[in-house]
Amino acid sequence: MNYKDIVKKEEIIYLLSLKGKPLRRLYCLADKIREDHVGNEVHLRAIIEFSNFCRKNCLYCGLRRENKILKRYRMSPQEIIQTAFKVIKLGYQTIVLQSGEDPGYPREDIVNIIREIKGYGAAVTLSLGERTKEDYFLFKEAGADRYLLKHEAACPDLFKRIKPDSSQEKRLRCLIWLKELGYEVGAGNIVGFPGQTLEDIAEDIIFMKNMDIDMAGIGPLIPHNETPFAGMKTIDPDLVLKTLAITRLILNDINLPATTAMDTLMKNGREEALKVGANVLMLDVTPAEYKRYYDIYPRKGTMELEEAKKLISKLGRVPGKGKGDRRVKGKNIV
Repeated sequence: MNYKDIVKKEEIIYLLSLKGKPLRRLYCLADKIREDHVGNEVHLRAIIEFSNFCRKNCLYCGLRRENKILKRYRMSPQEIIQTAFKVIKLGYQTIVLQSGEDPGYPREDIVNIIREIKGYGAAVTLSLGERTKEDYFLFKEAGADRYLLKHEAACPDLFKRIKPDSSQEKRLRCLIWLKELGYEVGAGNIVGFPGQTLEDIAEDIIFMKNMDIDMAGIGPLIPHNETPFAGMKTIDPDLVLKTLAITRLILNDINLPATTAMDTLMKNGREEALKVGANVLMLDVTPAEYKRYYDIYPRKGTMELEEAKKLISKLGRVPGKGKGDRRVKGKNIV
């Protein structure tokens, strides 16, 4: 099968079912496609999780509003800016601002934070959930470069089950707005939901292909004790690695993170993700007094900058030298 021709759901399902030597060949091919299309750079992003308040009640997330035992926090705009400044001096060229879907920050505050961080010369990625088109416009005008809004599940029935107080139509509309406004757009899915099938995962990959996304946040479901999924068994790590590898084969020049959750799922999980097509590491630089309360899933791992650099060197790769954009002047980087 020519990887360039993999577009049919049945072909993706076949690849998701591979085991043994054929699976190892898939992983090797994905790593080769990664090298051919995005090179040996691993881009390091500094993520600041600045608020764990959330108005949503998603079944899988520890930040869900019905988690009454979670200590909630909001960093002040000045704390966010100061944290960004410190890590930019360490060499980070992208700051990722992430929160729950928190209405507690006026959009003017977000605009000012973006402008301040851009003034230090860094790229800004936002992951703030569903907002109005006007908000997205103002954030882009202030200098935001990228926006990550996971689609979570392309299957309408699965989406409705895991996000009972959300509208899939609204979420997809937000993704379209972000593309129209010129952001580099990230989507992504979670692998391991109860009742999720290989067909569902194939539809996620096809959705990202059809959306022509620029980055894909793909990770495993890690059951949290304060959610309806408490007590669930974790999934086979290979299913997540297969999803990453196939995504690289089909969307060969996108930015593909090795997510923190992979280290929770399996030993050396981020390393294994980098071996099957991933080319981004997001390192949590949230101040220590807040970090442990951004409790999306349990046993959340950490990785320091020097540790990340050692991992990159171990794999024969190099830290990214630029901001790690996928697109330059509307053209794909190859």
